[in-house]
Amino acid sequence: MLKARSNSNTFATAGADFKEIWFMSKRSQILLLLVLVLFVGNCAKRTMVVLVPDPDGKVGCITVSNLAGSVTVDTANQATIIKDQKTLPSAPKELEKQTISSVFSEVITIQLLPPVHFILYFQRNATTLTPASVKLIAEILSEIRERNSTDISVIGHSDTLGDKDYNFKLSKSRAIAISNLIVKQGVDQHFIRTTSHGEENPLIKTKDNVSEPKNRRVEVVVR
Repeated sequence: MLKARSNSNTFATAGADFKEIWFMSKRSQILLLLVLVLFVGNCAKRTMVVLVPDPDGKVGCITVSNLAGSVTVDTANQATIIKDQKTLPSAPKELEKQTISSVFSEVITIQLLPPVHFILYFQRNATTLTPASVKLIAEILSEIRERNSTDISVIGHSDTLGDKDYNFKLSKSRAIAISNLIVKQGVDQHFIRTTSHGEENPLIKTKDNVSEPKNRRVEVVVR
């Protein structure tokens, strides 16, 4: 079985006849690659793996391995071709941007979709959403399903009213509450990353021990 390890943000694969095109986001790329390779292998086709920059220009690296060995790709727009399980993946070779644009046009269209940010506000000292924010849940779910997203961040925040440790726990509870709400609507929990910032990253800067409604929030980022 061919395996891939990655600390890059984005890479793409395509069959040799370029009829099968896949895009891997940061969290789903390895799983999708394995599915594609098994399918391509059964059809006696080659597989191409191309490393491309994220929309922000960052480039990581990927290591593609099979029974014959492994090859690391760590330069933007370089590609390796896997002929079969017993042949070493080819040495990385840079592709022209025009070639990538032509072959991976569908992939690039998906990749360039920017993340969508939602802000949900909460009642004071609670994990209860404000009425206006409750209405946003449907929009969040719609965006997740439309993108078929597998990379969702849920980040909890609080204002500075009260103890800092308590606020950290409160913002974490808020993030968990939203994560659970999304999961109950059918989103895979493995696609969600939940974090807590407490009062450290306010939307509105205030002095300590100040109640600020816009800081009592959870940010949901759908990629």
